[in-house]
Amino acid sequence: MLFTEFRFLPFFVMVFAIHWLLRGPRLRKTWLLLASYAFYAAWDWRFLSLIWASTLVDYVAGLRIYASNGKAKVWWLRASLFANLGLLGFFKYWGFFVDSGAEFLSWMGIDMAGSSLEVILPVGISFFTFQTMSYSLDIYRGKLKPTRSPLDLALFVGFFPQLVAGPIVRAADFLPQLSAPRFWADVRVRSALILFTAGFIKKACISDQLSPFVDQYFANPDLYTVGAAWLAVVGYAVQIYCDFSGYSDMAIALAALLGYRLCLNFNFPYLASDIRDFWRRWHISLSTWLRDYLYISLGGNRAGSFKTYRNLMLTMLLGGLWHGAAWTFVIWGALHGVALSVHRLWESRRAPGQEPHALMRAFSPILTFWFVCFCWVFFRAGDFETATTVLRAFVWLDADGMQTLPMMMAWVMIGLFVAHRIAAKGAFVKRLESLPEPVFAAGLGAVFAIALAFTSADYQPFIYFQF
Repeated sequence: MLFTEFRFLPFFVMVFAIHWLLRGPRLRKTWLLLASYAFYAAWDWRFLSLIWASTLVDYVAGLRIYASNGKAKVWWLRASLFANLGLLGFFKYWGFFVDSGAEFLSWMGIDMAGSSLEVILPVGISFFTFQTMSYSLDIYRGKLKPTRSPLDLALFVGFFPQLVAGPIVRAADFLPQLSAPRFWADVRVRSALILFTAGFIKKACISDQLSPFVDQYFANPDLYTVGAAWLAVVGYAVQIYCDFSGYSDMAIALAALLGYRLCLNFNFPYLASDIRDFWRRWHISLSTWLRDYLYISLGGNRAGSFKTYRNLMLTMLLGGLWHGAAWTFVIWGALHGVALSVHRLWESRRAPGQEPHALMRAFSPILTFWFVCFCWVFFRAGDFETATTVLRAFVWLDADGMQTLPMMMAWVMIGLFVAHRIAAKGAFVKRLESLPEPVFAAGLGAVFAIALAFTSADYQPFIYFQF
């Protein structure tokens, strides 16, 4: 079930109405949990067992970690990590590692067949396993006390707005909200409706409309001109941003209408001043998760320059692999790891308090966006051959094809960039929120009606559902 599908509207209206009509936090939480399981079961009810298993393992492990000391405490943490990573590894990476191993042995002259086991990837498994792991890790580190309510932990894991594509929620942020009473008077309805509408427009009116042109190009990049390559690569950068940030906007808005607060996941990343700033703005819930639970666990920047760069590279390599079981994702992560390392080295060579040159400040955001687009090629291309063909046109301006993409795409993306800059200032949203109620309702309704007119009849799944 997609947020942009028509059937989601009656589902959410029913969930929303019954949630606020019920009296008592336990009834409300039970209702939301049942609704969340129904939402997930709309894809495949069989994979609910994975959510239940992950919830049960971490409920028990969390209590035992908190109550144990020494080796027993470590053992329970390892049990939690093994269970969650085992689920993720089997369903997401089984075929990748088996097939990669078979190809390596074949290169060595040893013939061996790849995996014959077809494993279906459950929607959202990367997100809810990271959530449950952070719960156990925070308890182990003494940053969180375990909840003794199975209902609360189950709702933390399964809460439907962010279940399948984030934001990746921390237990320390969400569990206290389950303990406190929810009041309708505290809900910022206008802000939530504006955010949901913005997310809907990003996904249904921008990302889904760009998708056919981007797919058309990447299916046969050797047939197209250099101009088409640039339109397709930048178009994909816009597509994936609008797709994923659109989902996050809608998820945060839906949670807010139910009285819950989710973390910010995107903060205008294509306006980043440098690559480090980009990762402070892009998929914030994942980048902070990788920083807190992987980079810092590896030693962070506490053990000298060499280990700092090693830790950066390992973090980004595993971050790339988190996105997908393919070597193209590993290369994508490696490129970002190298860029972050180069940026860190550059910053370390600058004198304390020394400001970058004005020309560098002006050029750095453009270079950052170009590099991010360069990396997106590996993210989008299905294989290295496709990526090589695209990059030959995008970087070296060398293409053999004669086909083009509509130039209207360029004007649309220029317009979107201007809108992106205006939205980053925040003044437009504040003005909308201050409108008289009838004007606000009529205006929002008109915007949504126009958005529906530009919505494709064929629903496009969110890109991050595959992760």
